[in-house]
Amino acid sequence: MSQAEFAALVARFAAAATAGDGEALARCFTEDGVYHDYIYGPHVGRAAIADMLKNLFHRDASEYDWRFFNPVTDGRTGYAWSLSRFVSTIPQFAGKEVVIDGISRFVLRDGLVAAYHESVNGGVAQAQLGVPPERMSKVMHRWAANFRARADVESYAAAVRARYAKP
Repeated sequence: MSQAEFAALVARFAAAATAGDGEALARCFTEDGVYHDYIYGPHVGRAAIADMLKNLFHRDASEYDWRFFNPVTDGRTGYAWSLSRFVSTIPQFAGKEVVIDGISRFVLRDGLVAAYHESVNGGVAQAQLGVPPERMSKVMHRWAANFRARADVESYAAAVRARYAKP
């Protein structure tokens, strides 16, 4: 995938997400594509990705907007910085505006997204919503546990521990 093709894919991805068009977002993915969302978890396959956008993202937020900046790719993996903004429709946070930034990693195959990963500081979003500190703590601990349980993360940590192990 060329740089221009990746930039066009990222633009389609953001436009679909902003519009709440789950089918258009799903068409940015391979049939078996995976969207790893930091809030809602992984969604596998086009039907699940379309459903996530419509019935989770746009259920919980209005006035949604997502923009990507500075997309770069080597043809197999792409990265882009993003800003997104929404107004919460969750009853206890209704009407609260949230703006967050993130870094996205796109694993590419056959001109489409095979896997989407994001790195977002969810604490920034929760603080803007007014989530009580004790609830934020529970969420952060759960996210940390899920992160540390990932095979790729544990493999990395084990390799570093081995490097520093005293003989």
